[in-house]
Amino acid sequence: MLVAGTAARAQDAGGTPTQAQPELPRESLTITGHDGTKHVFSVELALTPRQQQVGEMFRTAVPADRGMIFVWPYPQQSDMWMENTLVPLDIVFIGADGRISAISENAVPQSLARISSHGAVRATLELQGGLTEKLGIVVGDKVDSKALAASPT
Repeated sequence: MLVAGTAARAQDAGGTPTQAQPELPRESLTITGHDGTKHVFSVELALTPRQQQVGEMFRTAVPADRGMIFVWPYPQQSDMWMENTLVPLDIVFIGADGRISAISENAVPQSLARISSHGAVRATLELQGGLTEKLGIVVGDKVDSKALAASPT
């Protein structure tokens, strides 16, 4: 998947990641459903291009209350993939209005298939595979996070 980066020792000579990156700084993220139900997650912030390249690669688990968010410098098409990602993920695309615009559930581990937002988004959120269905998270739900509150550059 297009995920976050790590030190030079964790890549091969060509810059390809070879191990999981260290845990990134975290912040709270809340998804509020149409019925007012709130789901709170502690998400890692994948902010740099390298952090976004490595993302969740080589990790063996994503706890149900955690995830990783990729905040783009401006609303743009987001294309993700699961290369070197060992666990299924739900990939949640967040529009400029802070609402979920698309969800790709249970992305297949280690697949090179492109997972597209099918339009401009402000951020992409990765959660444990199957969690969005289990919690009833759907397109249109509101996402709140300090990372999303920052003005795009």
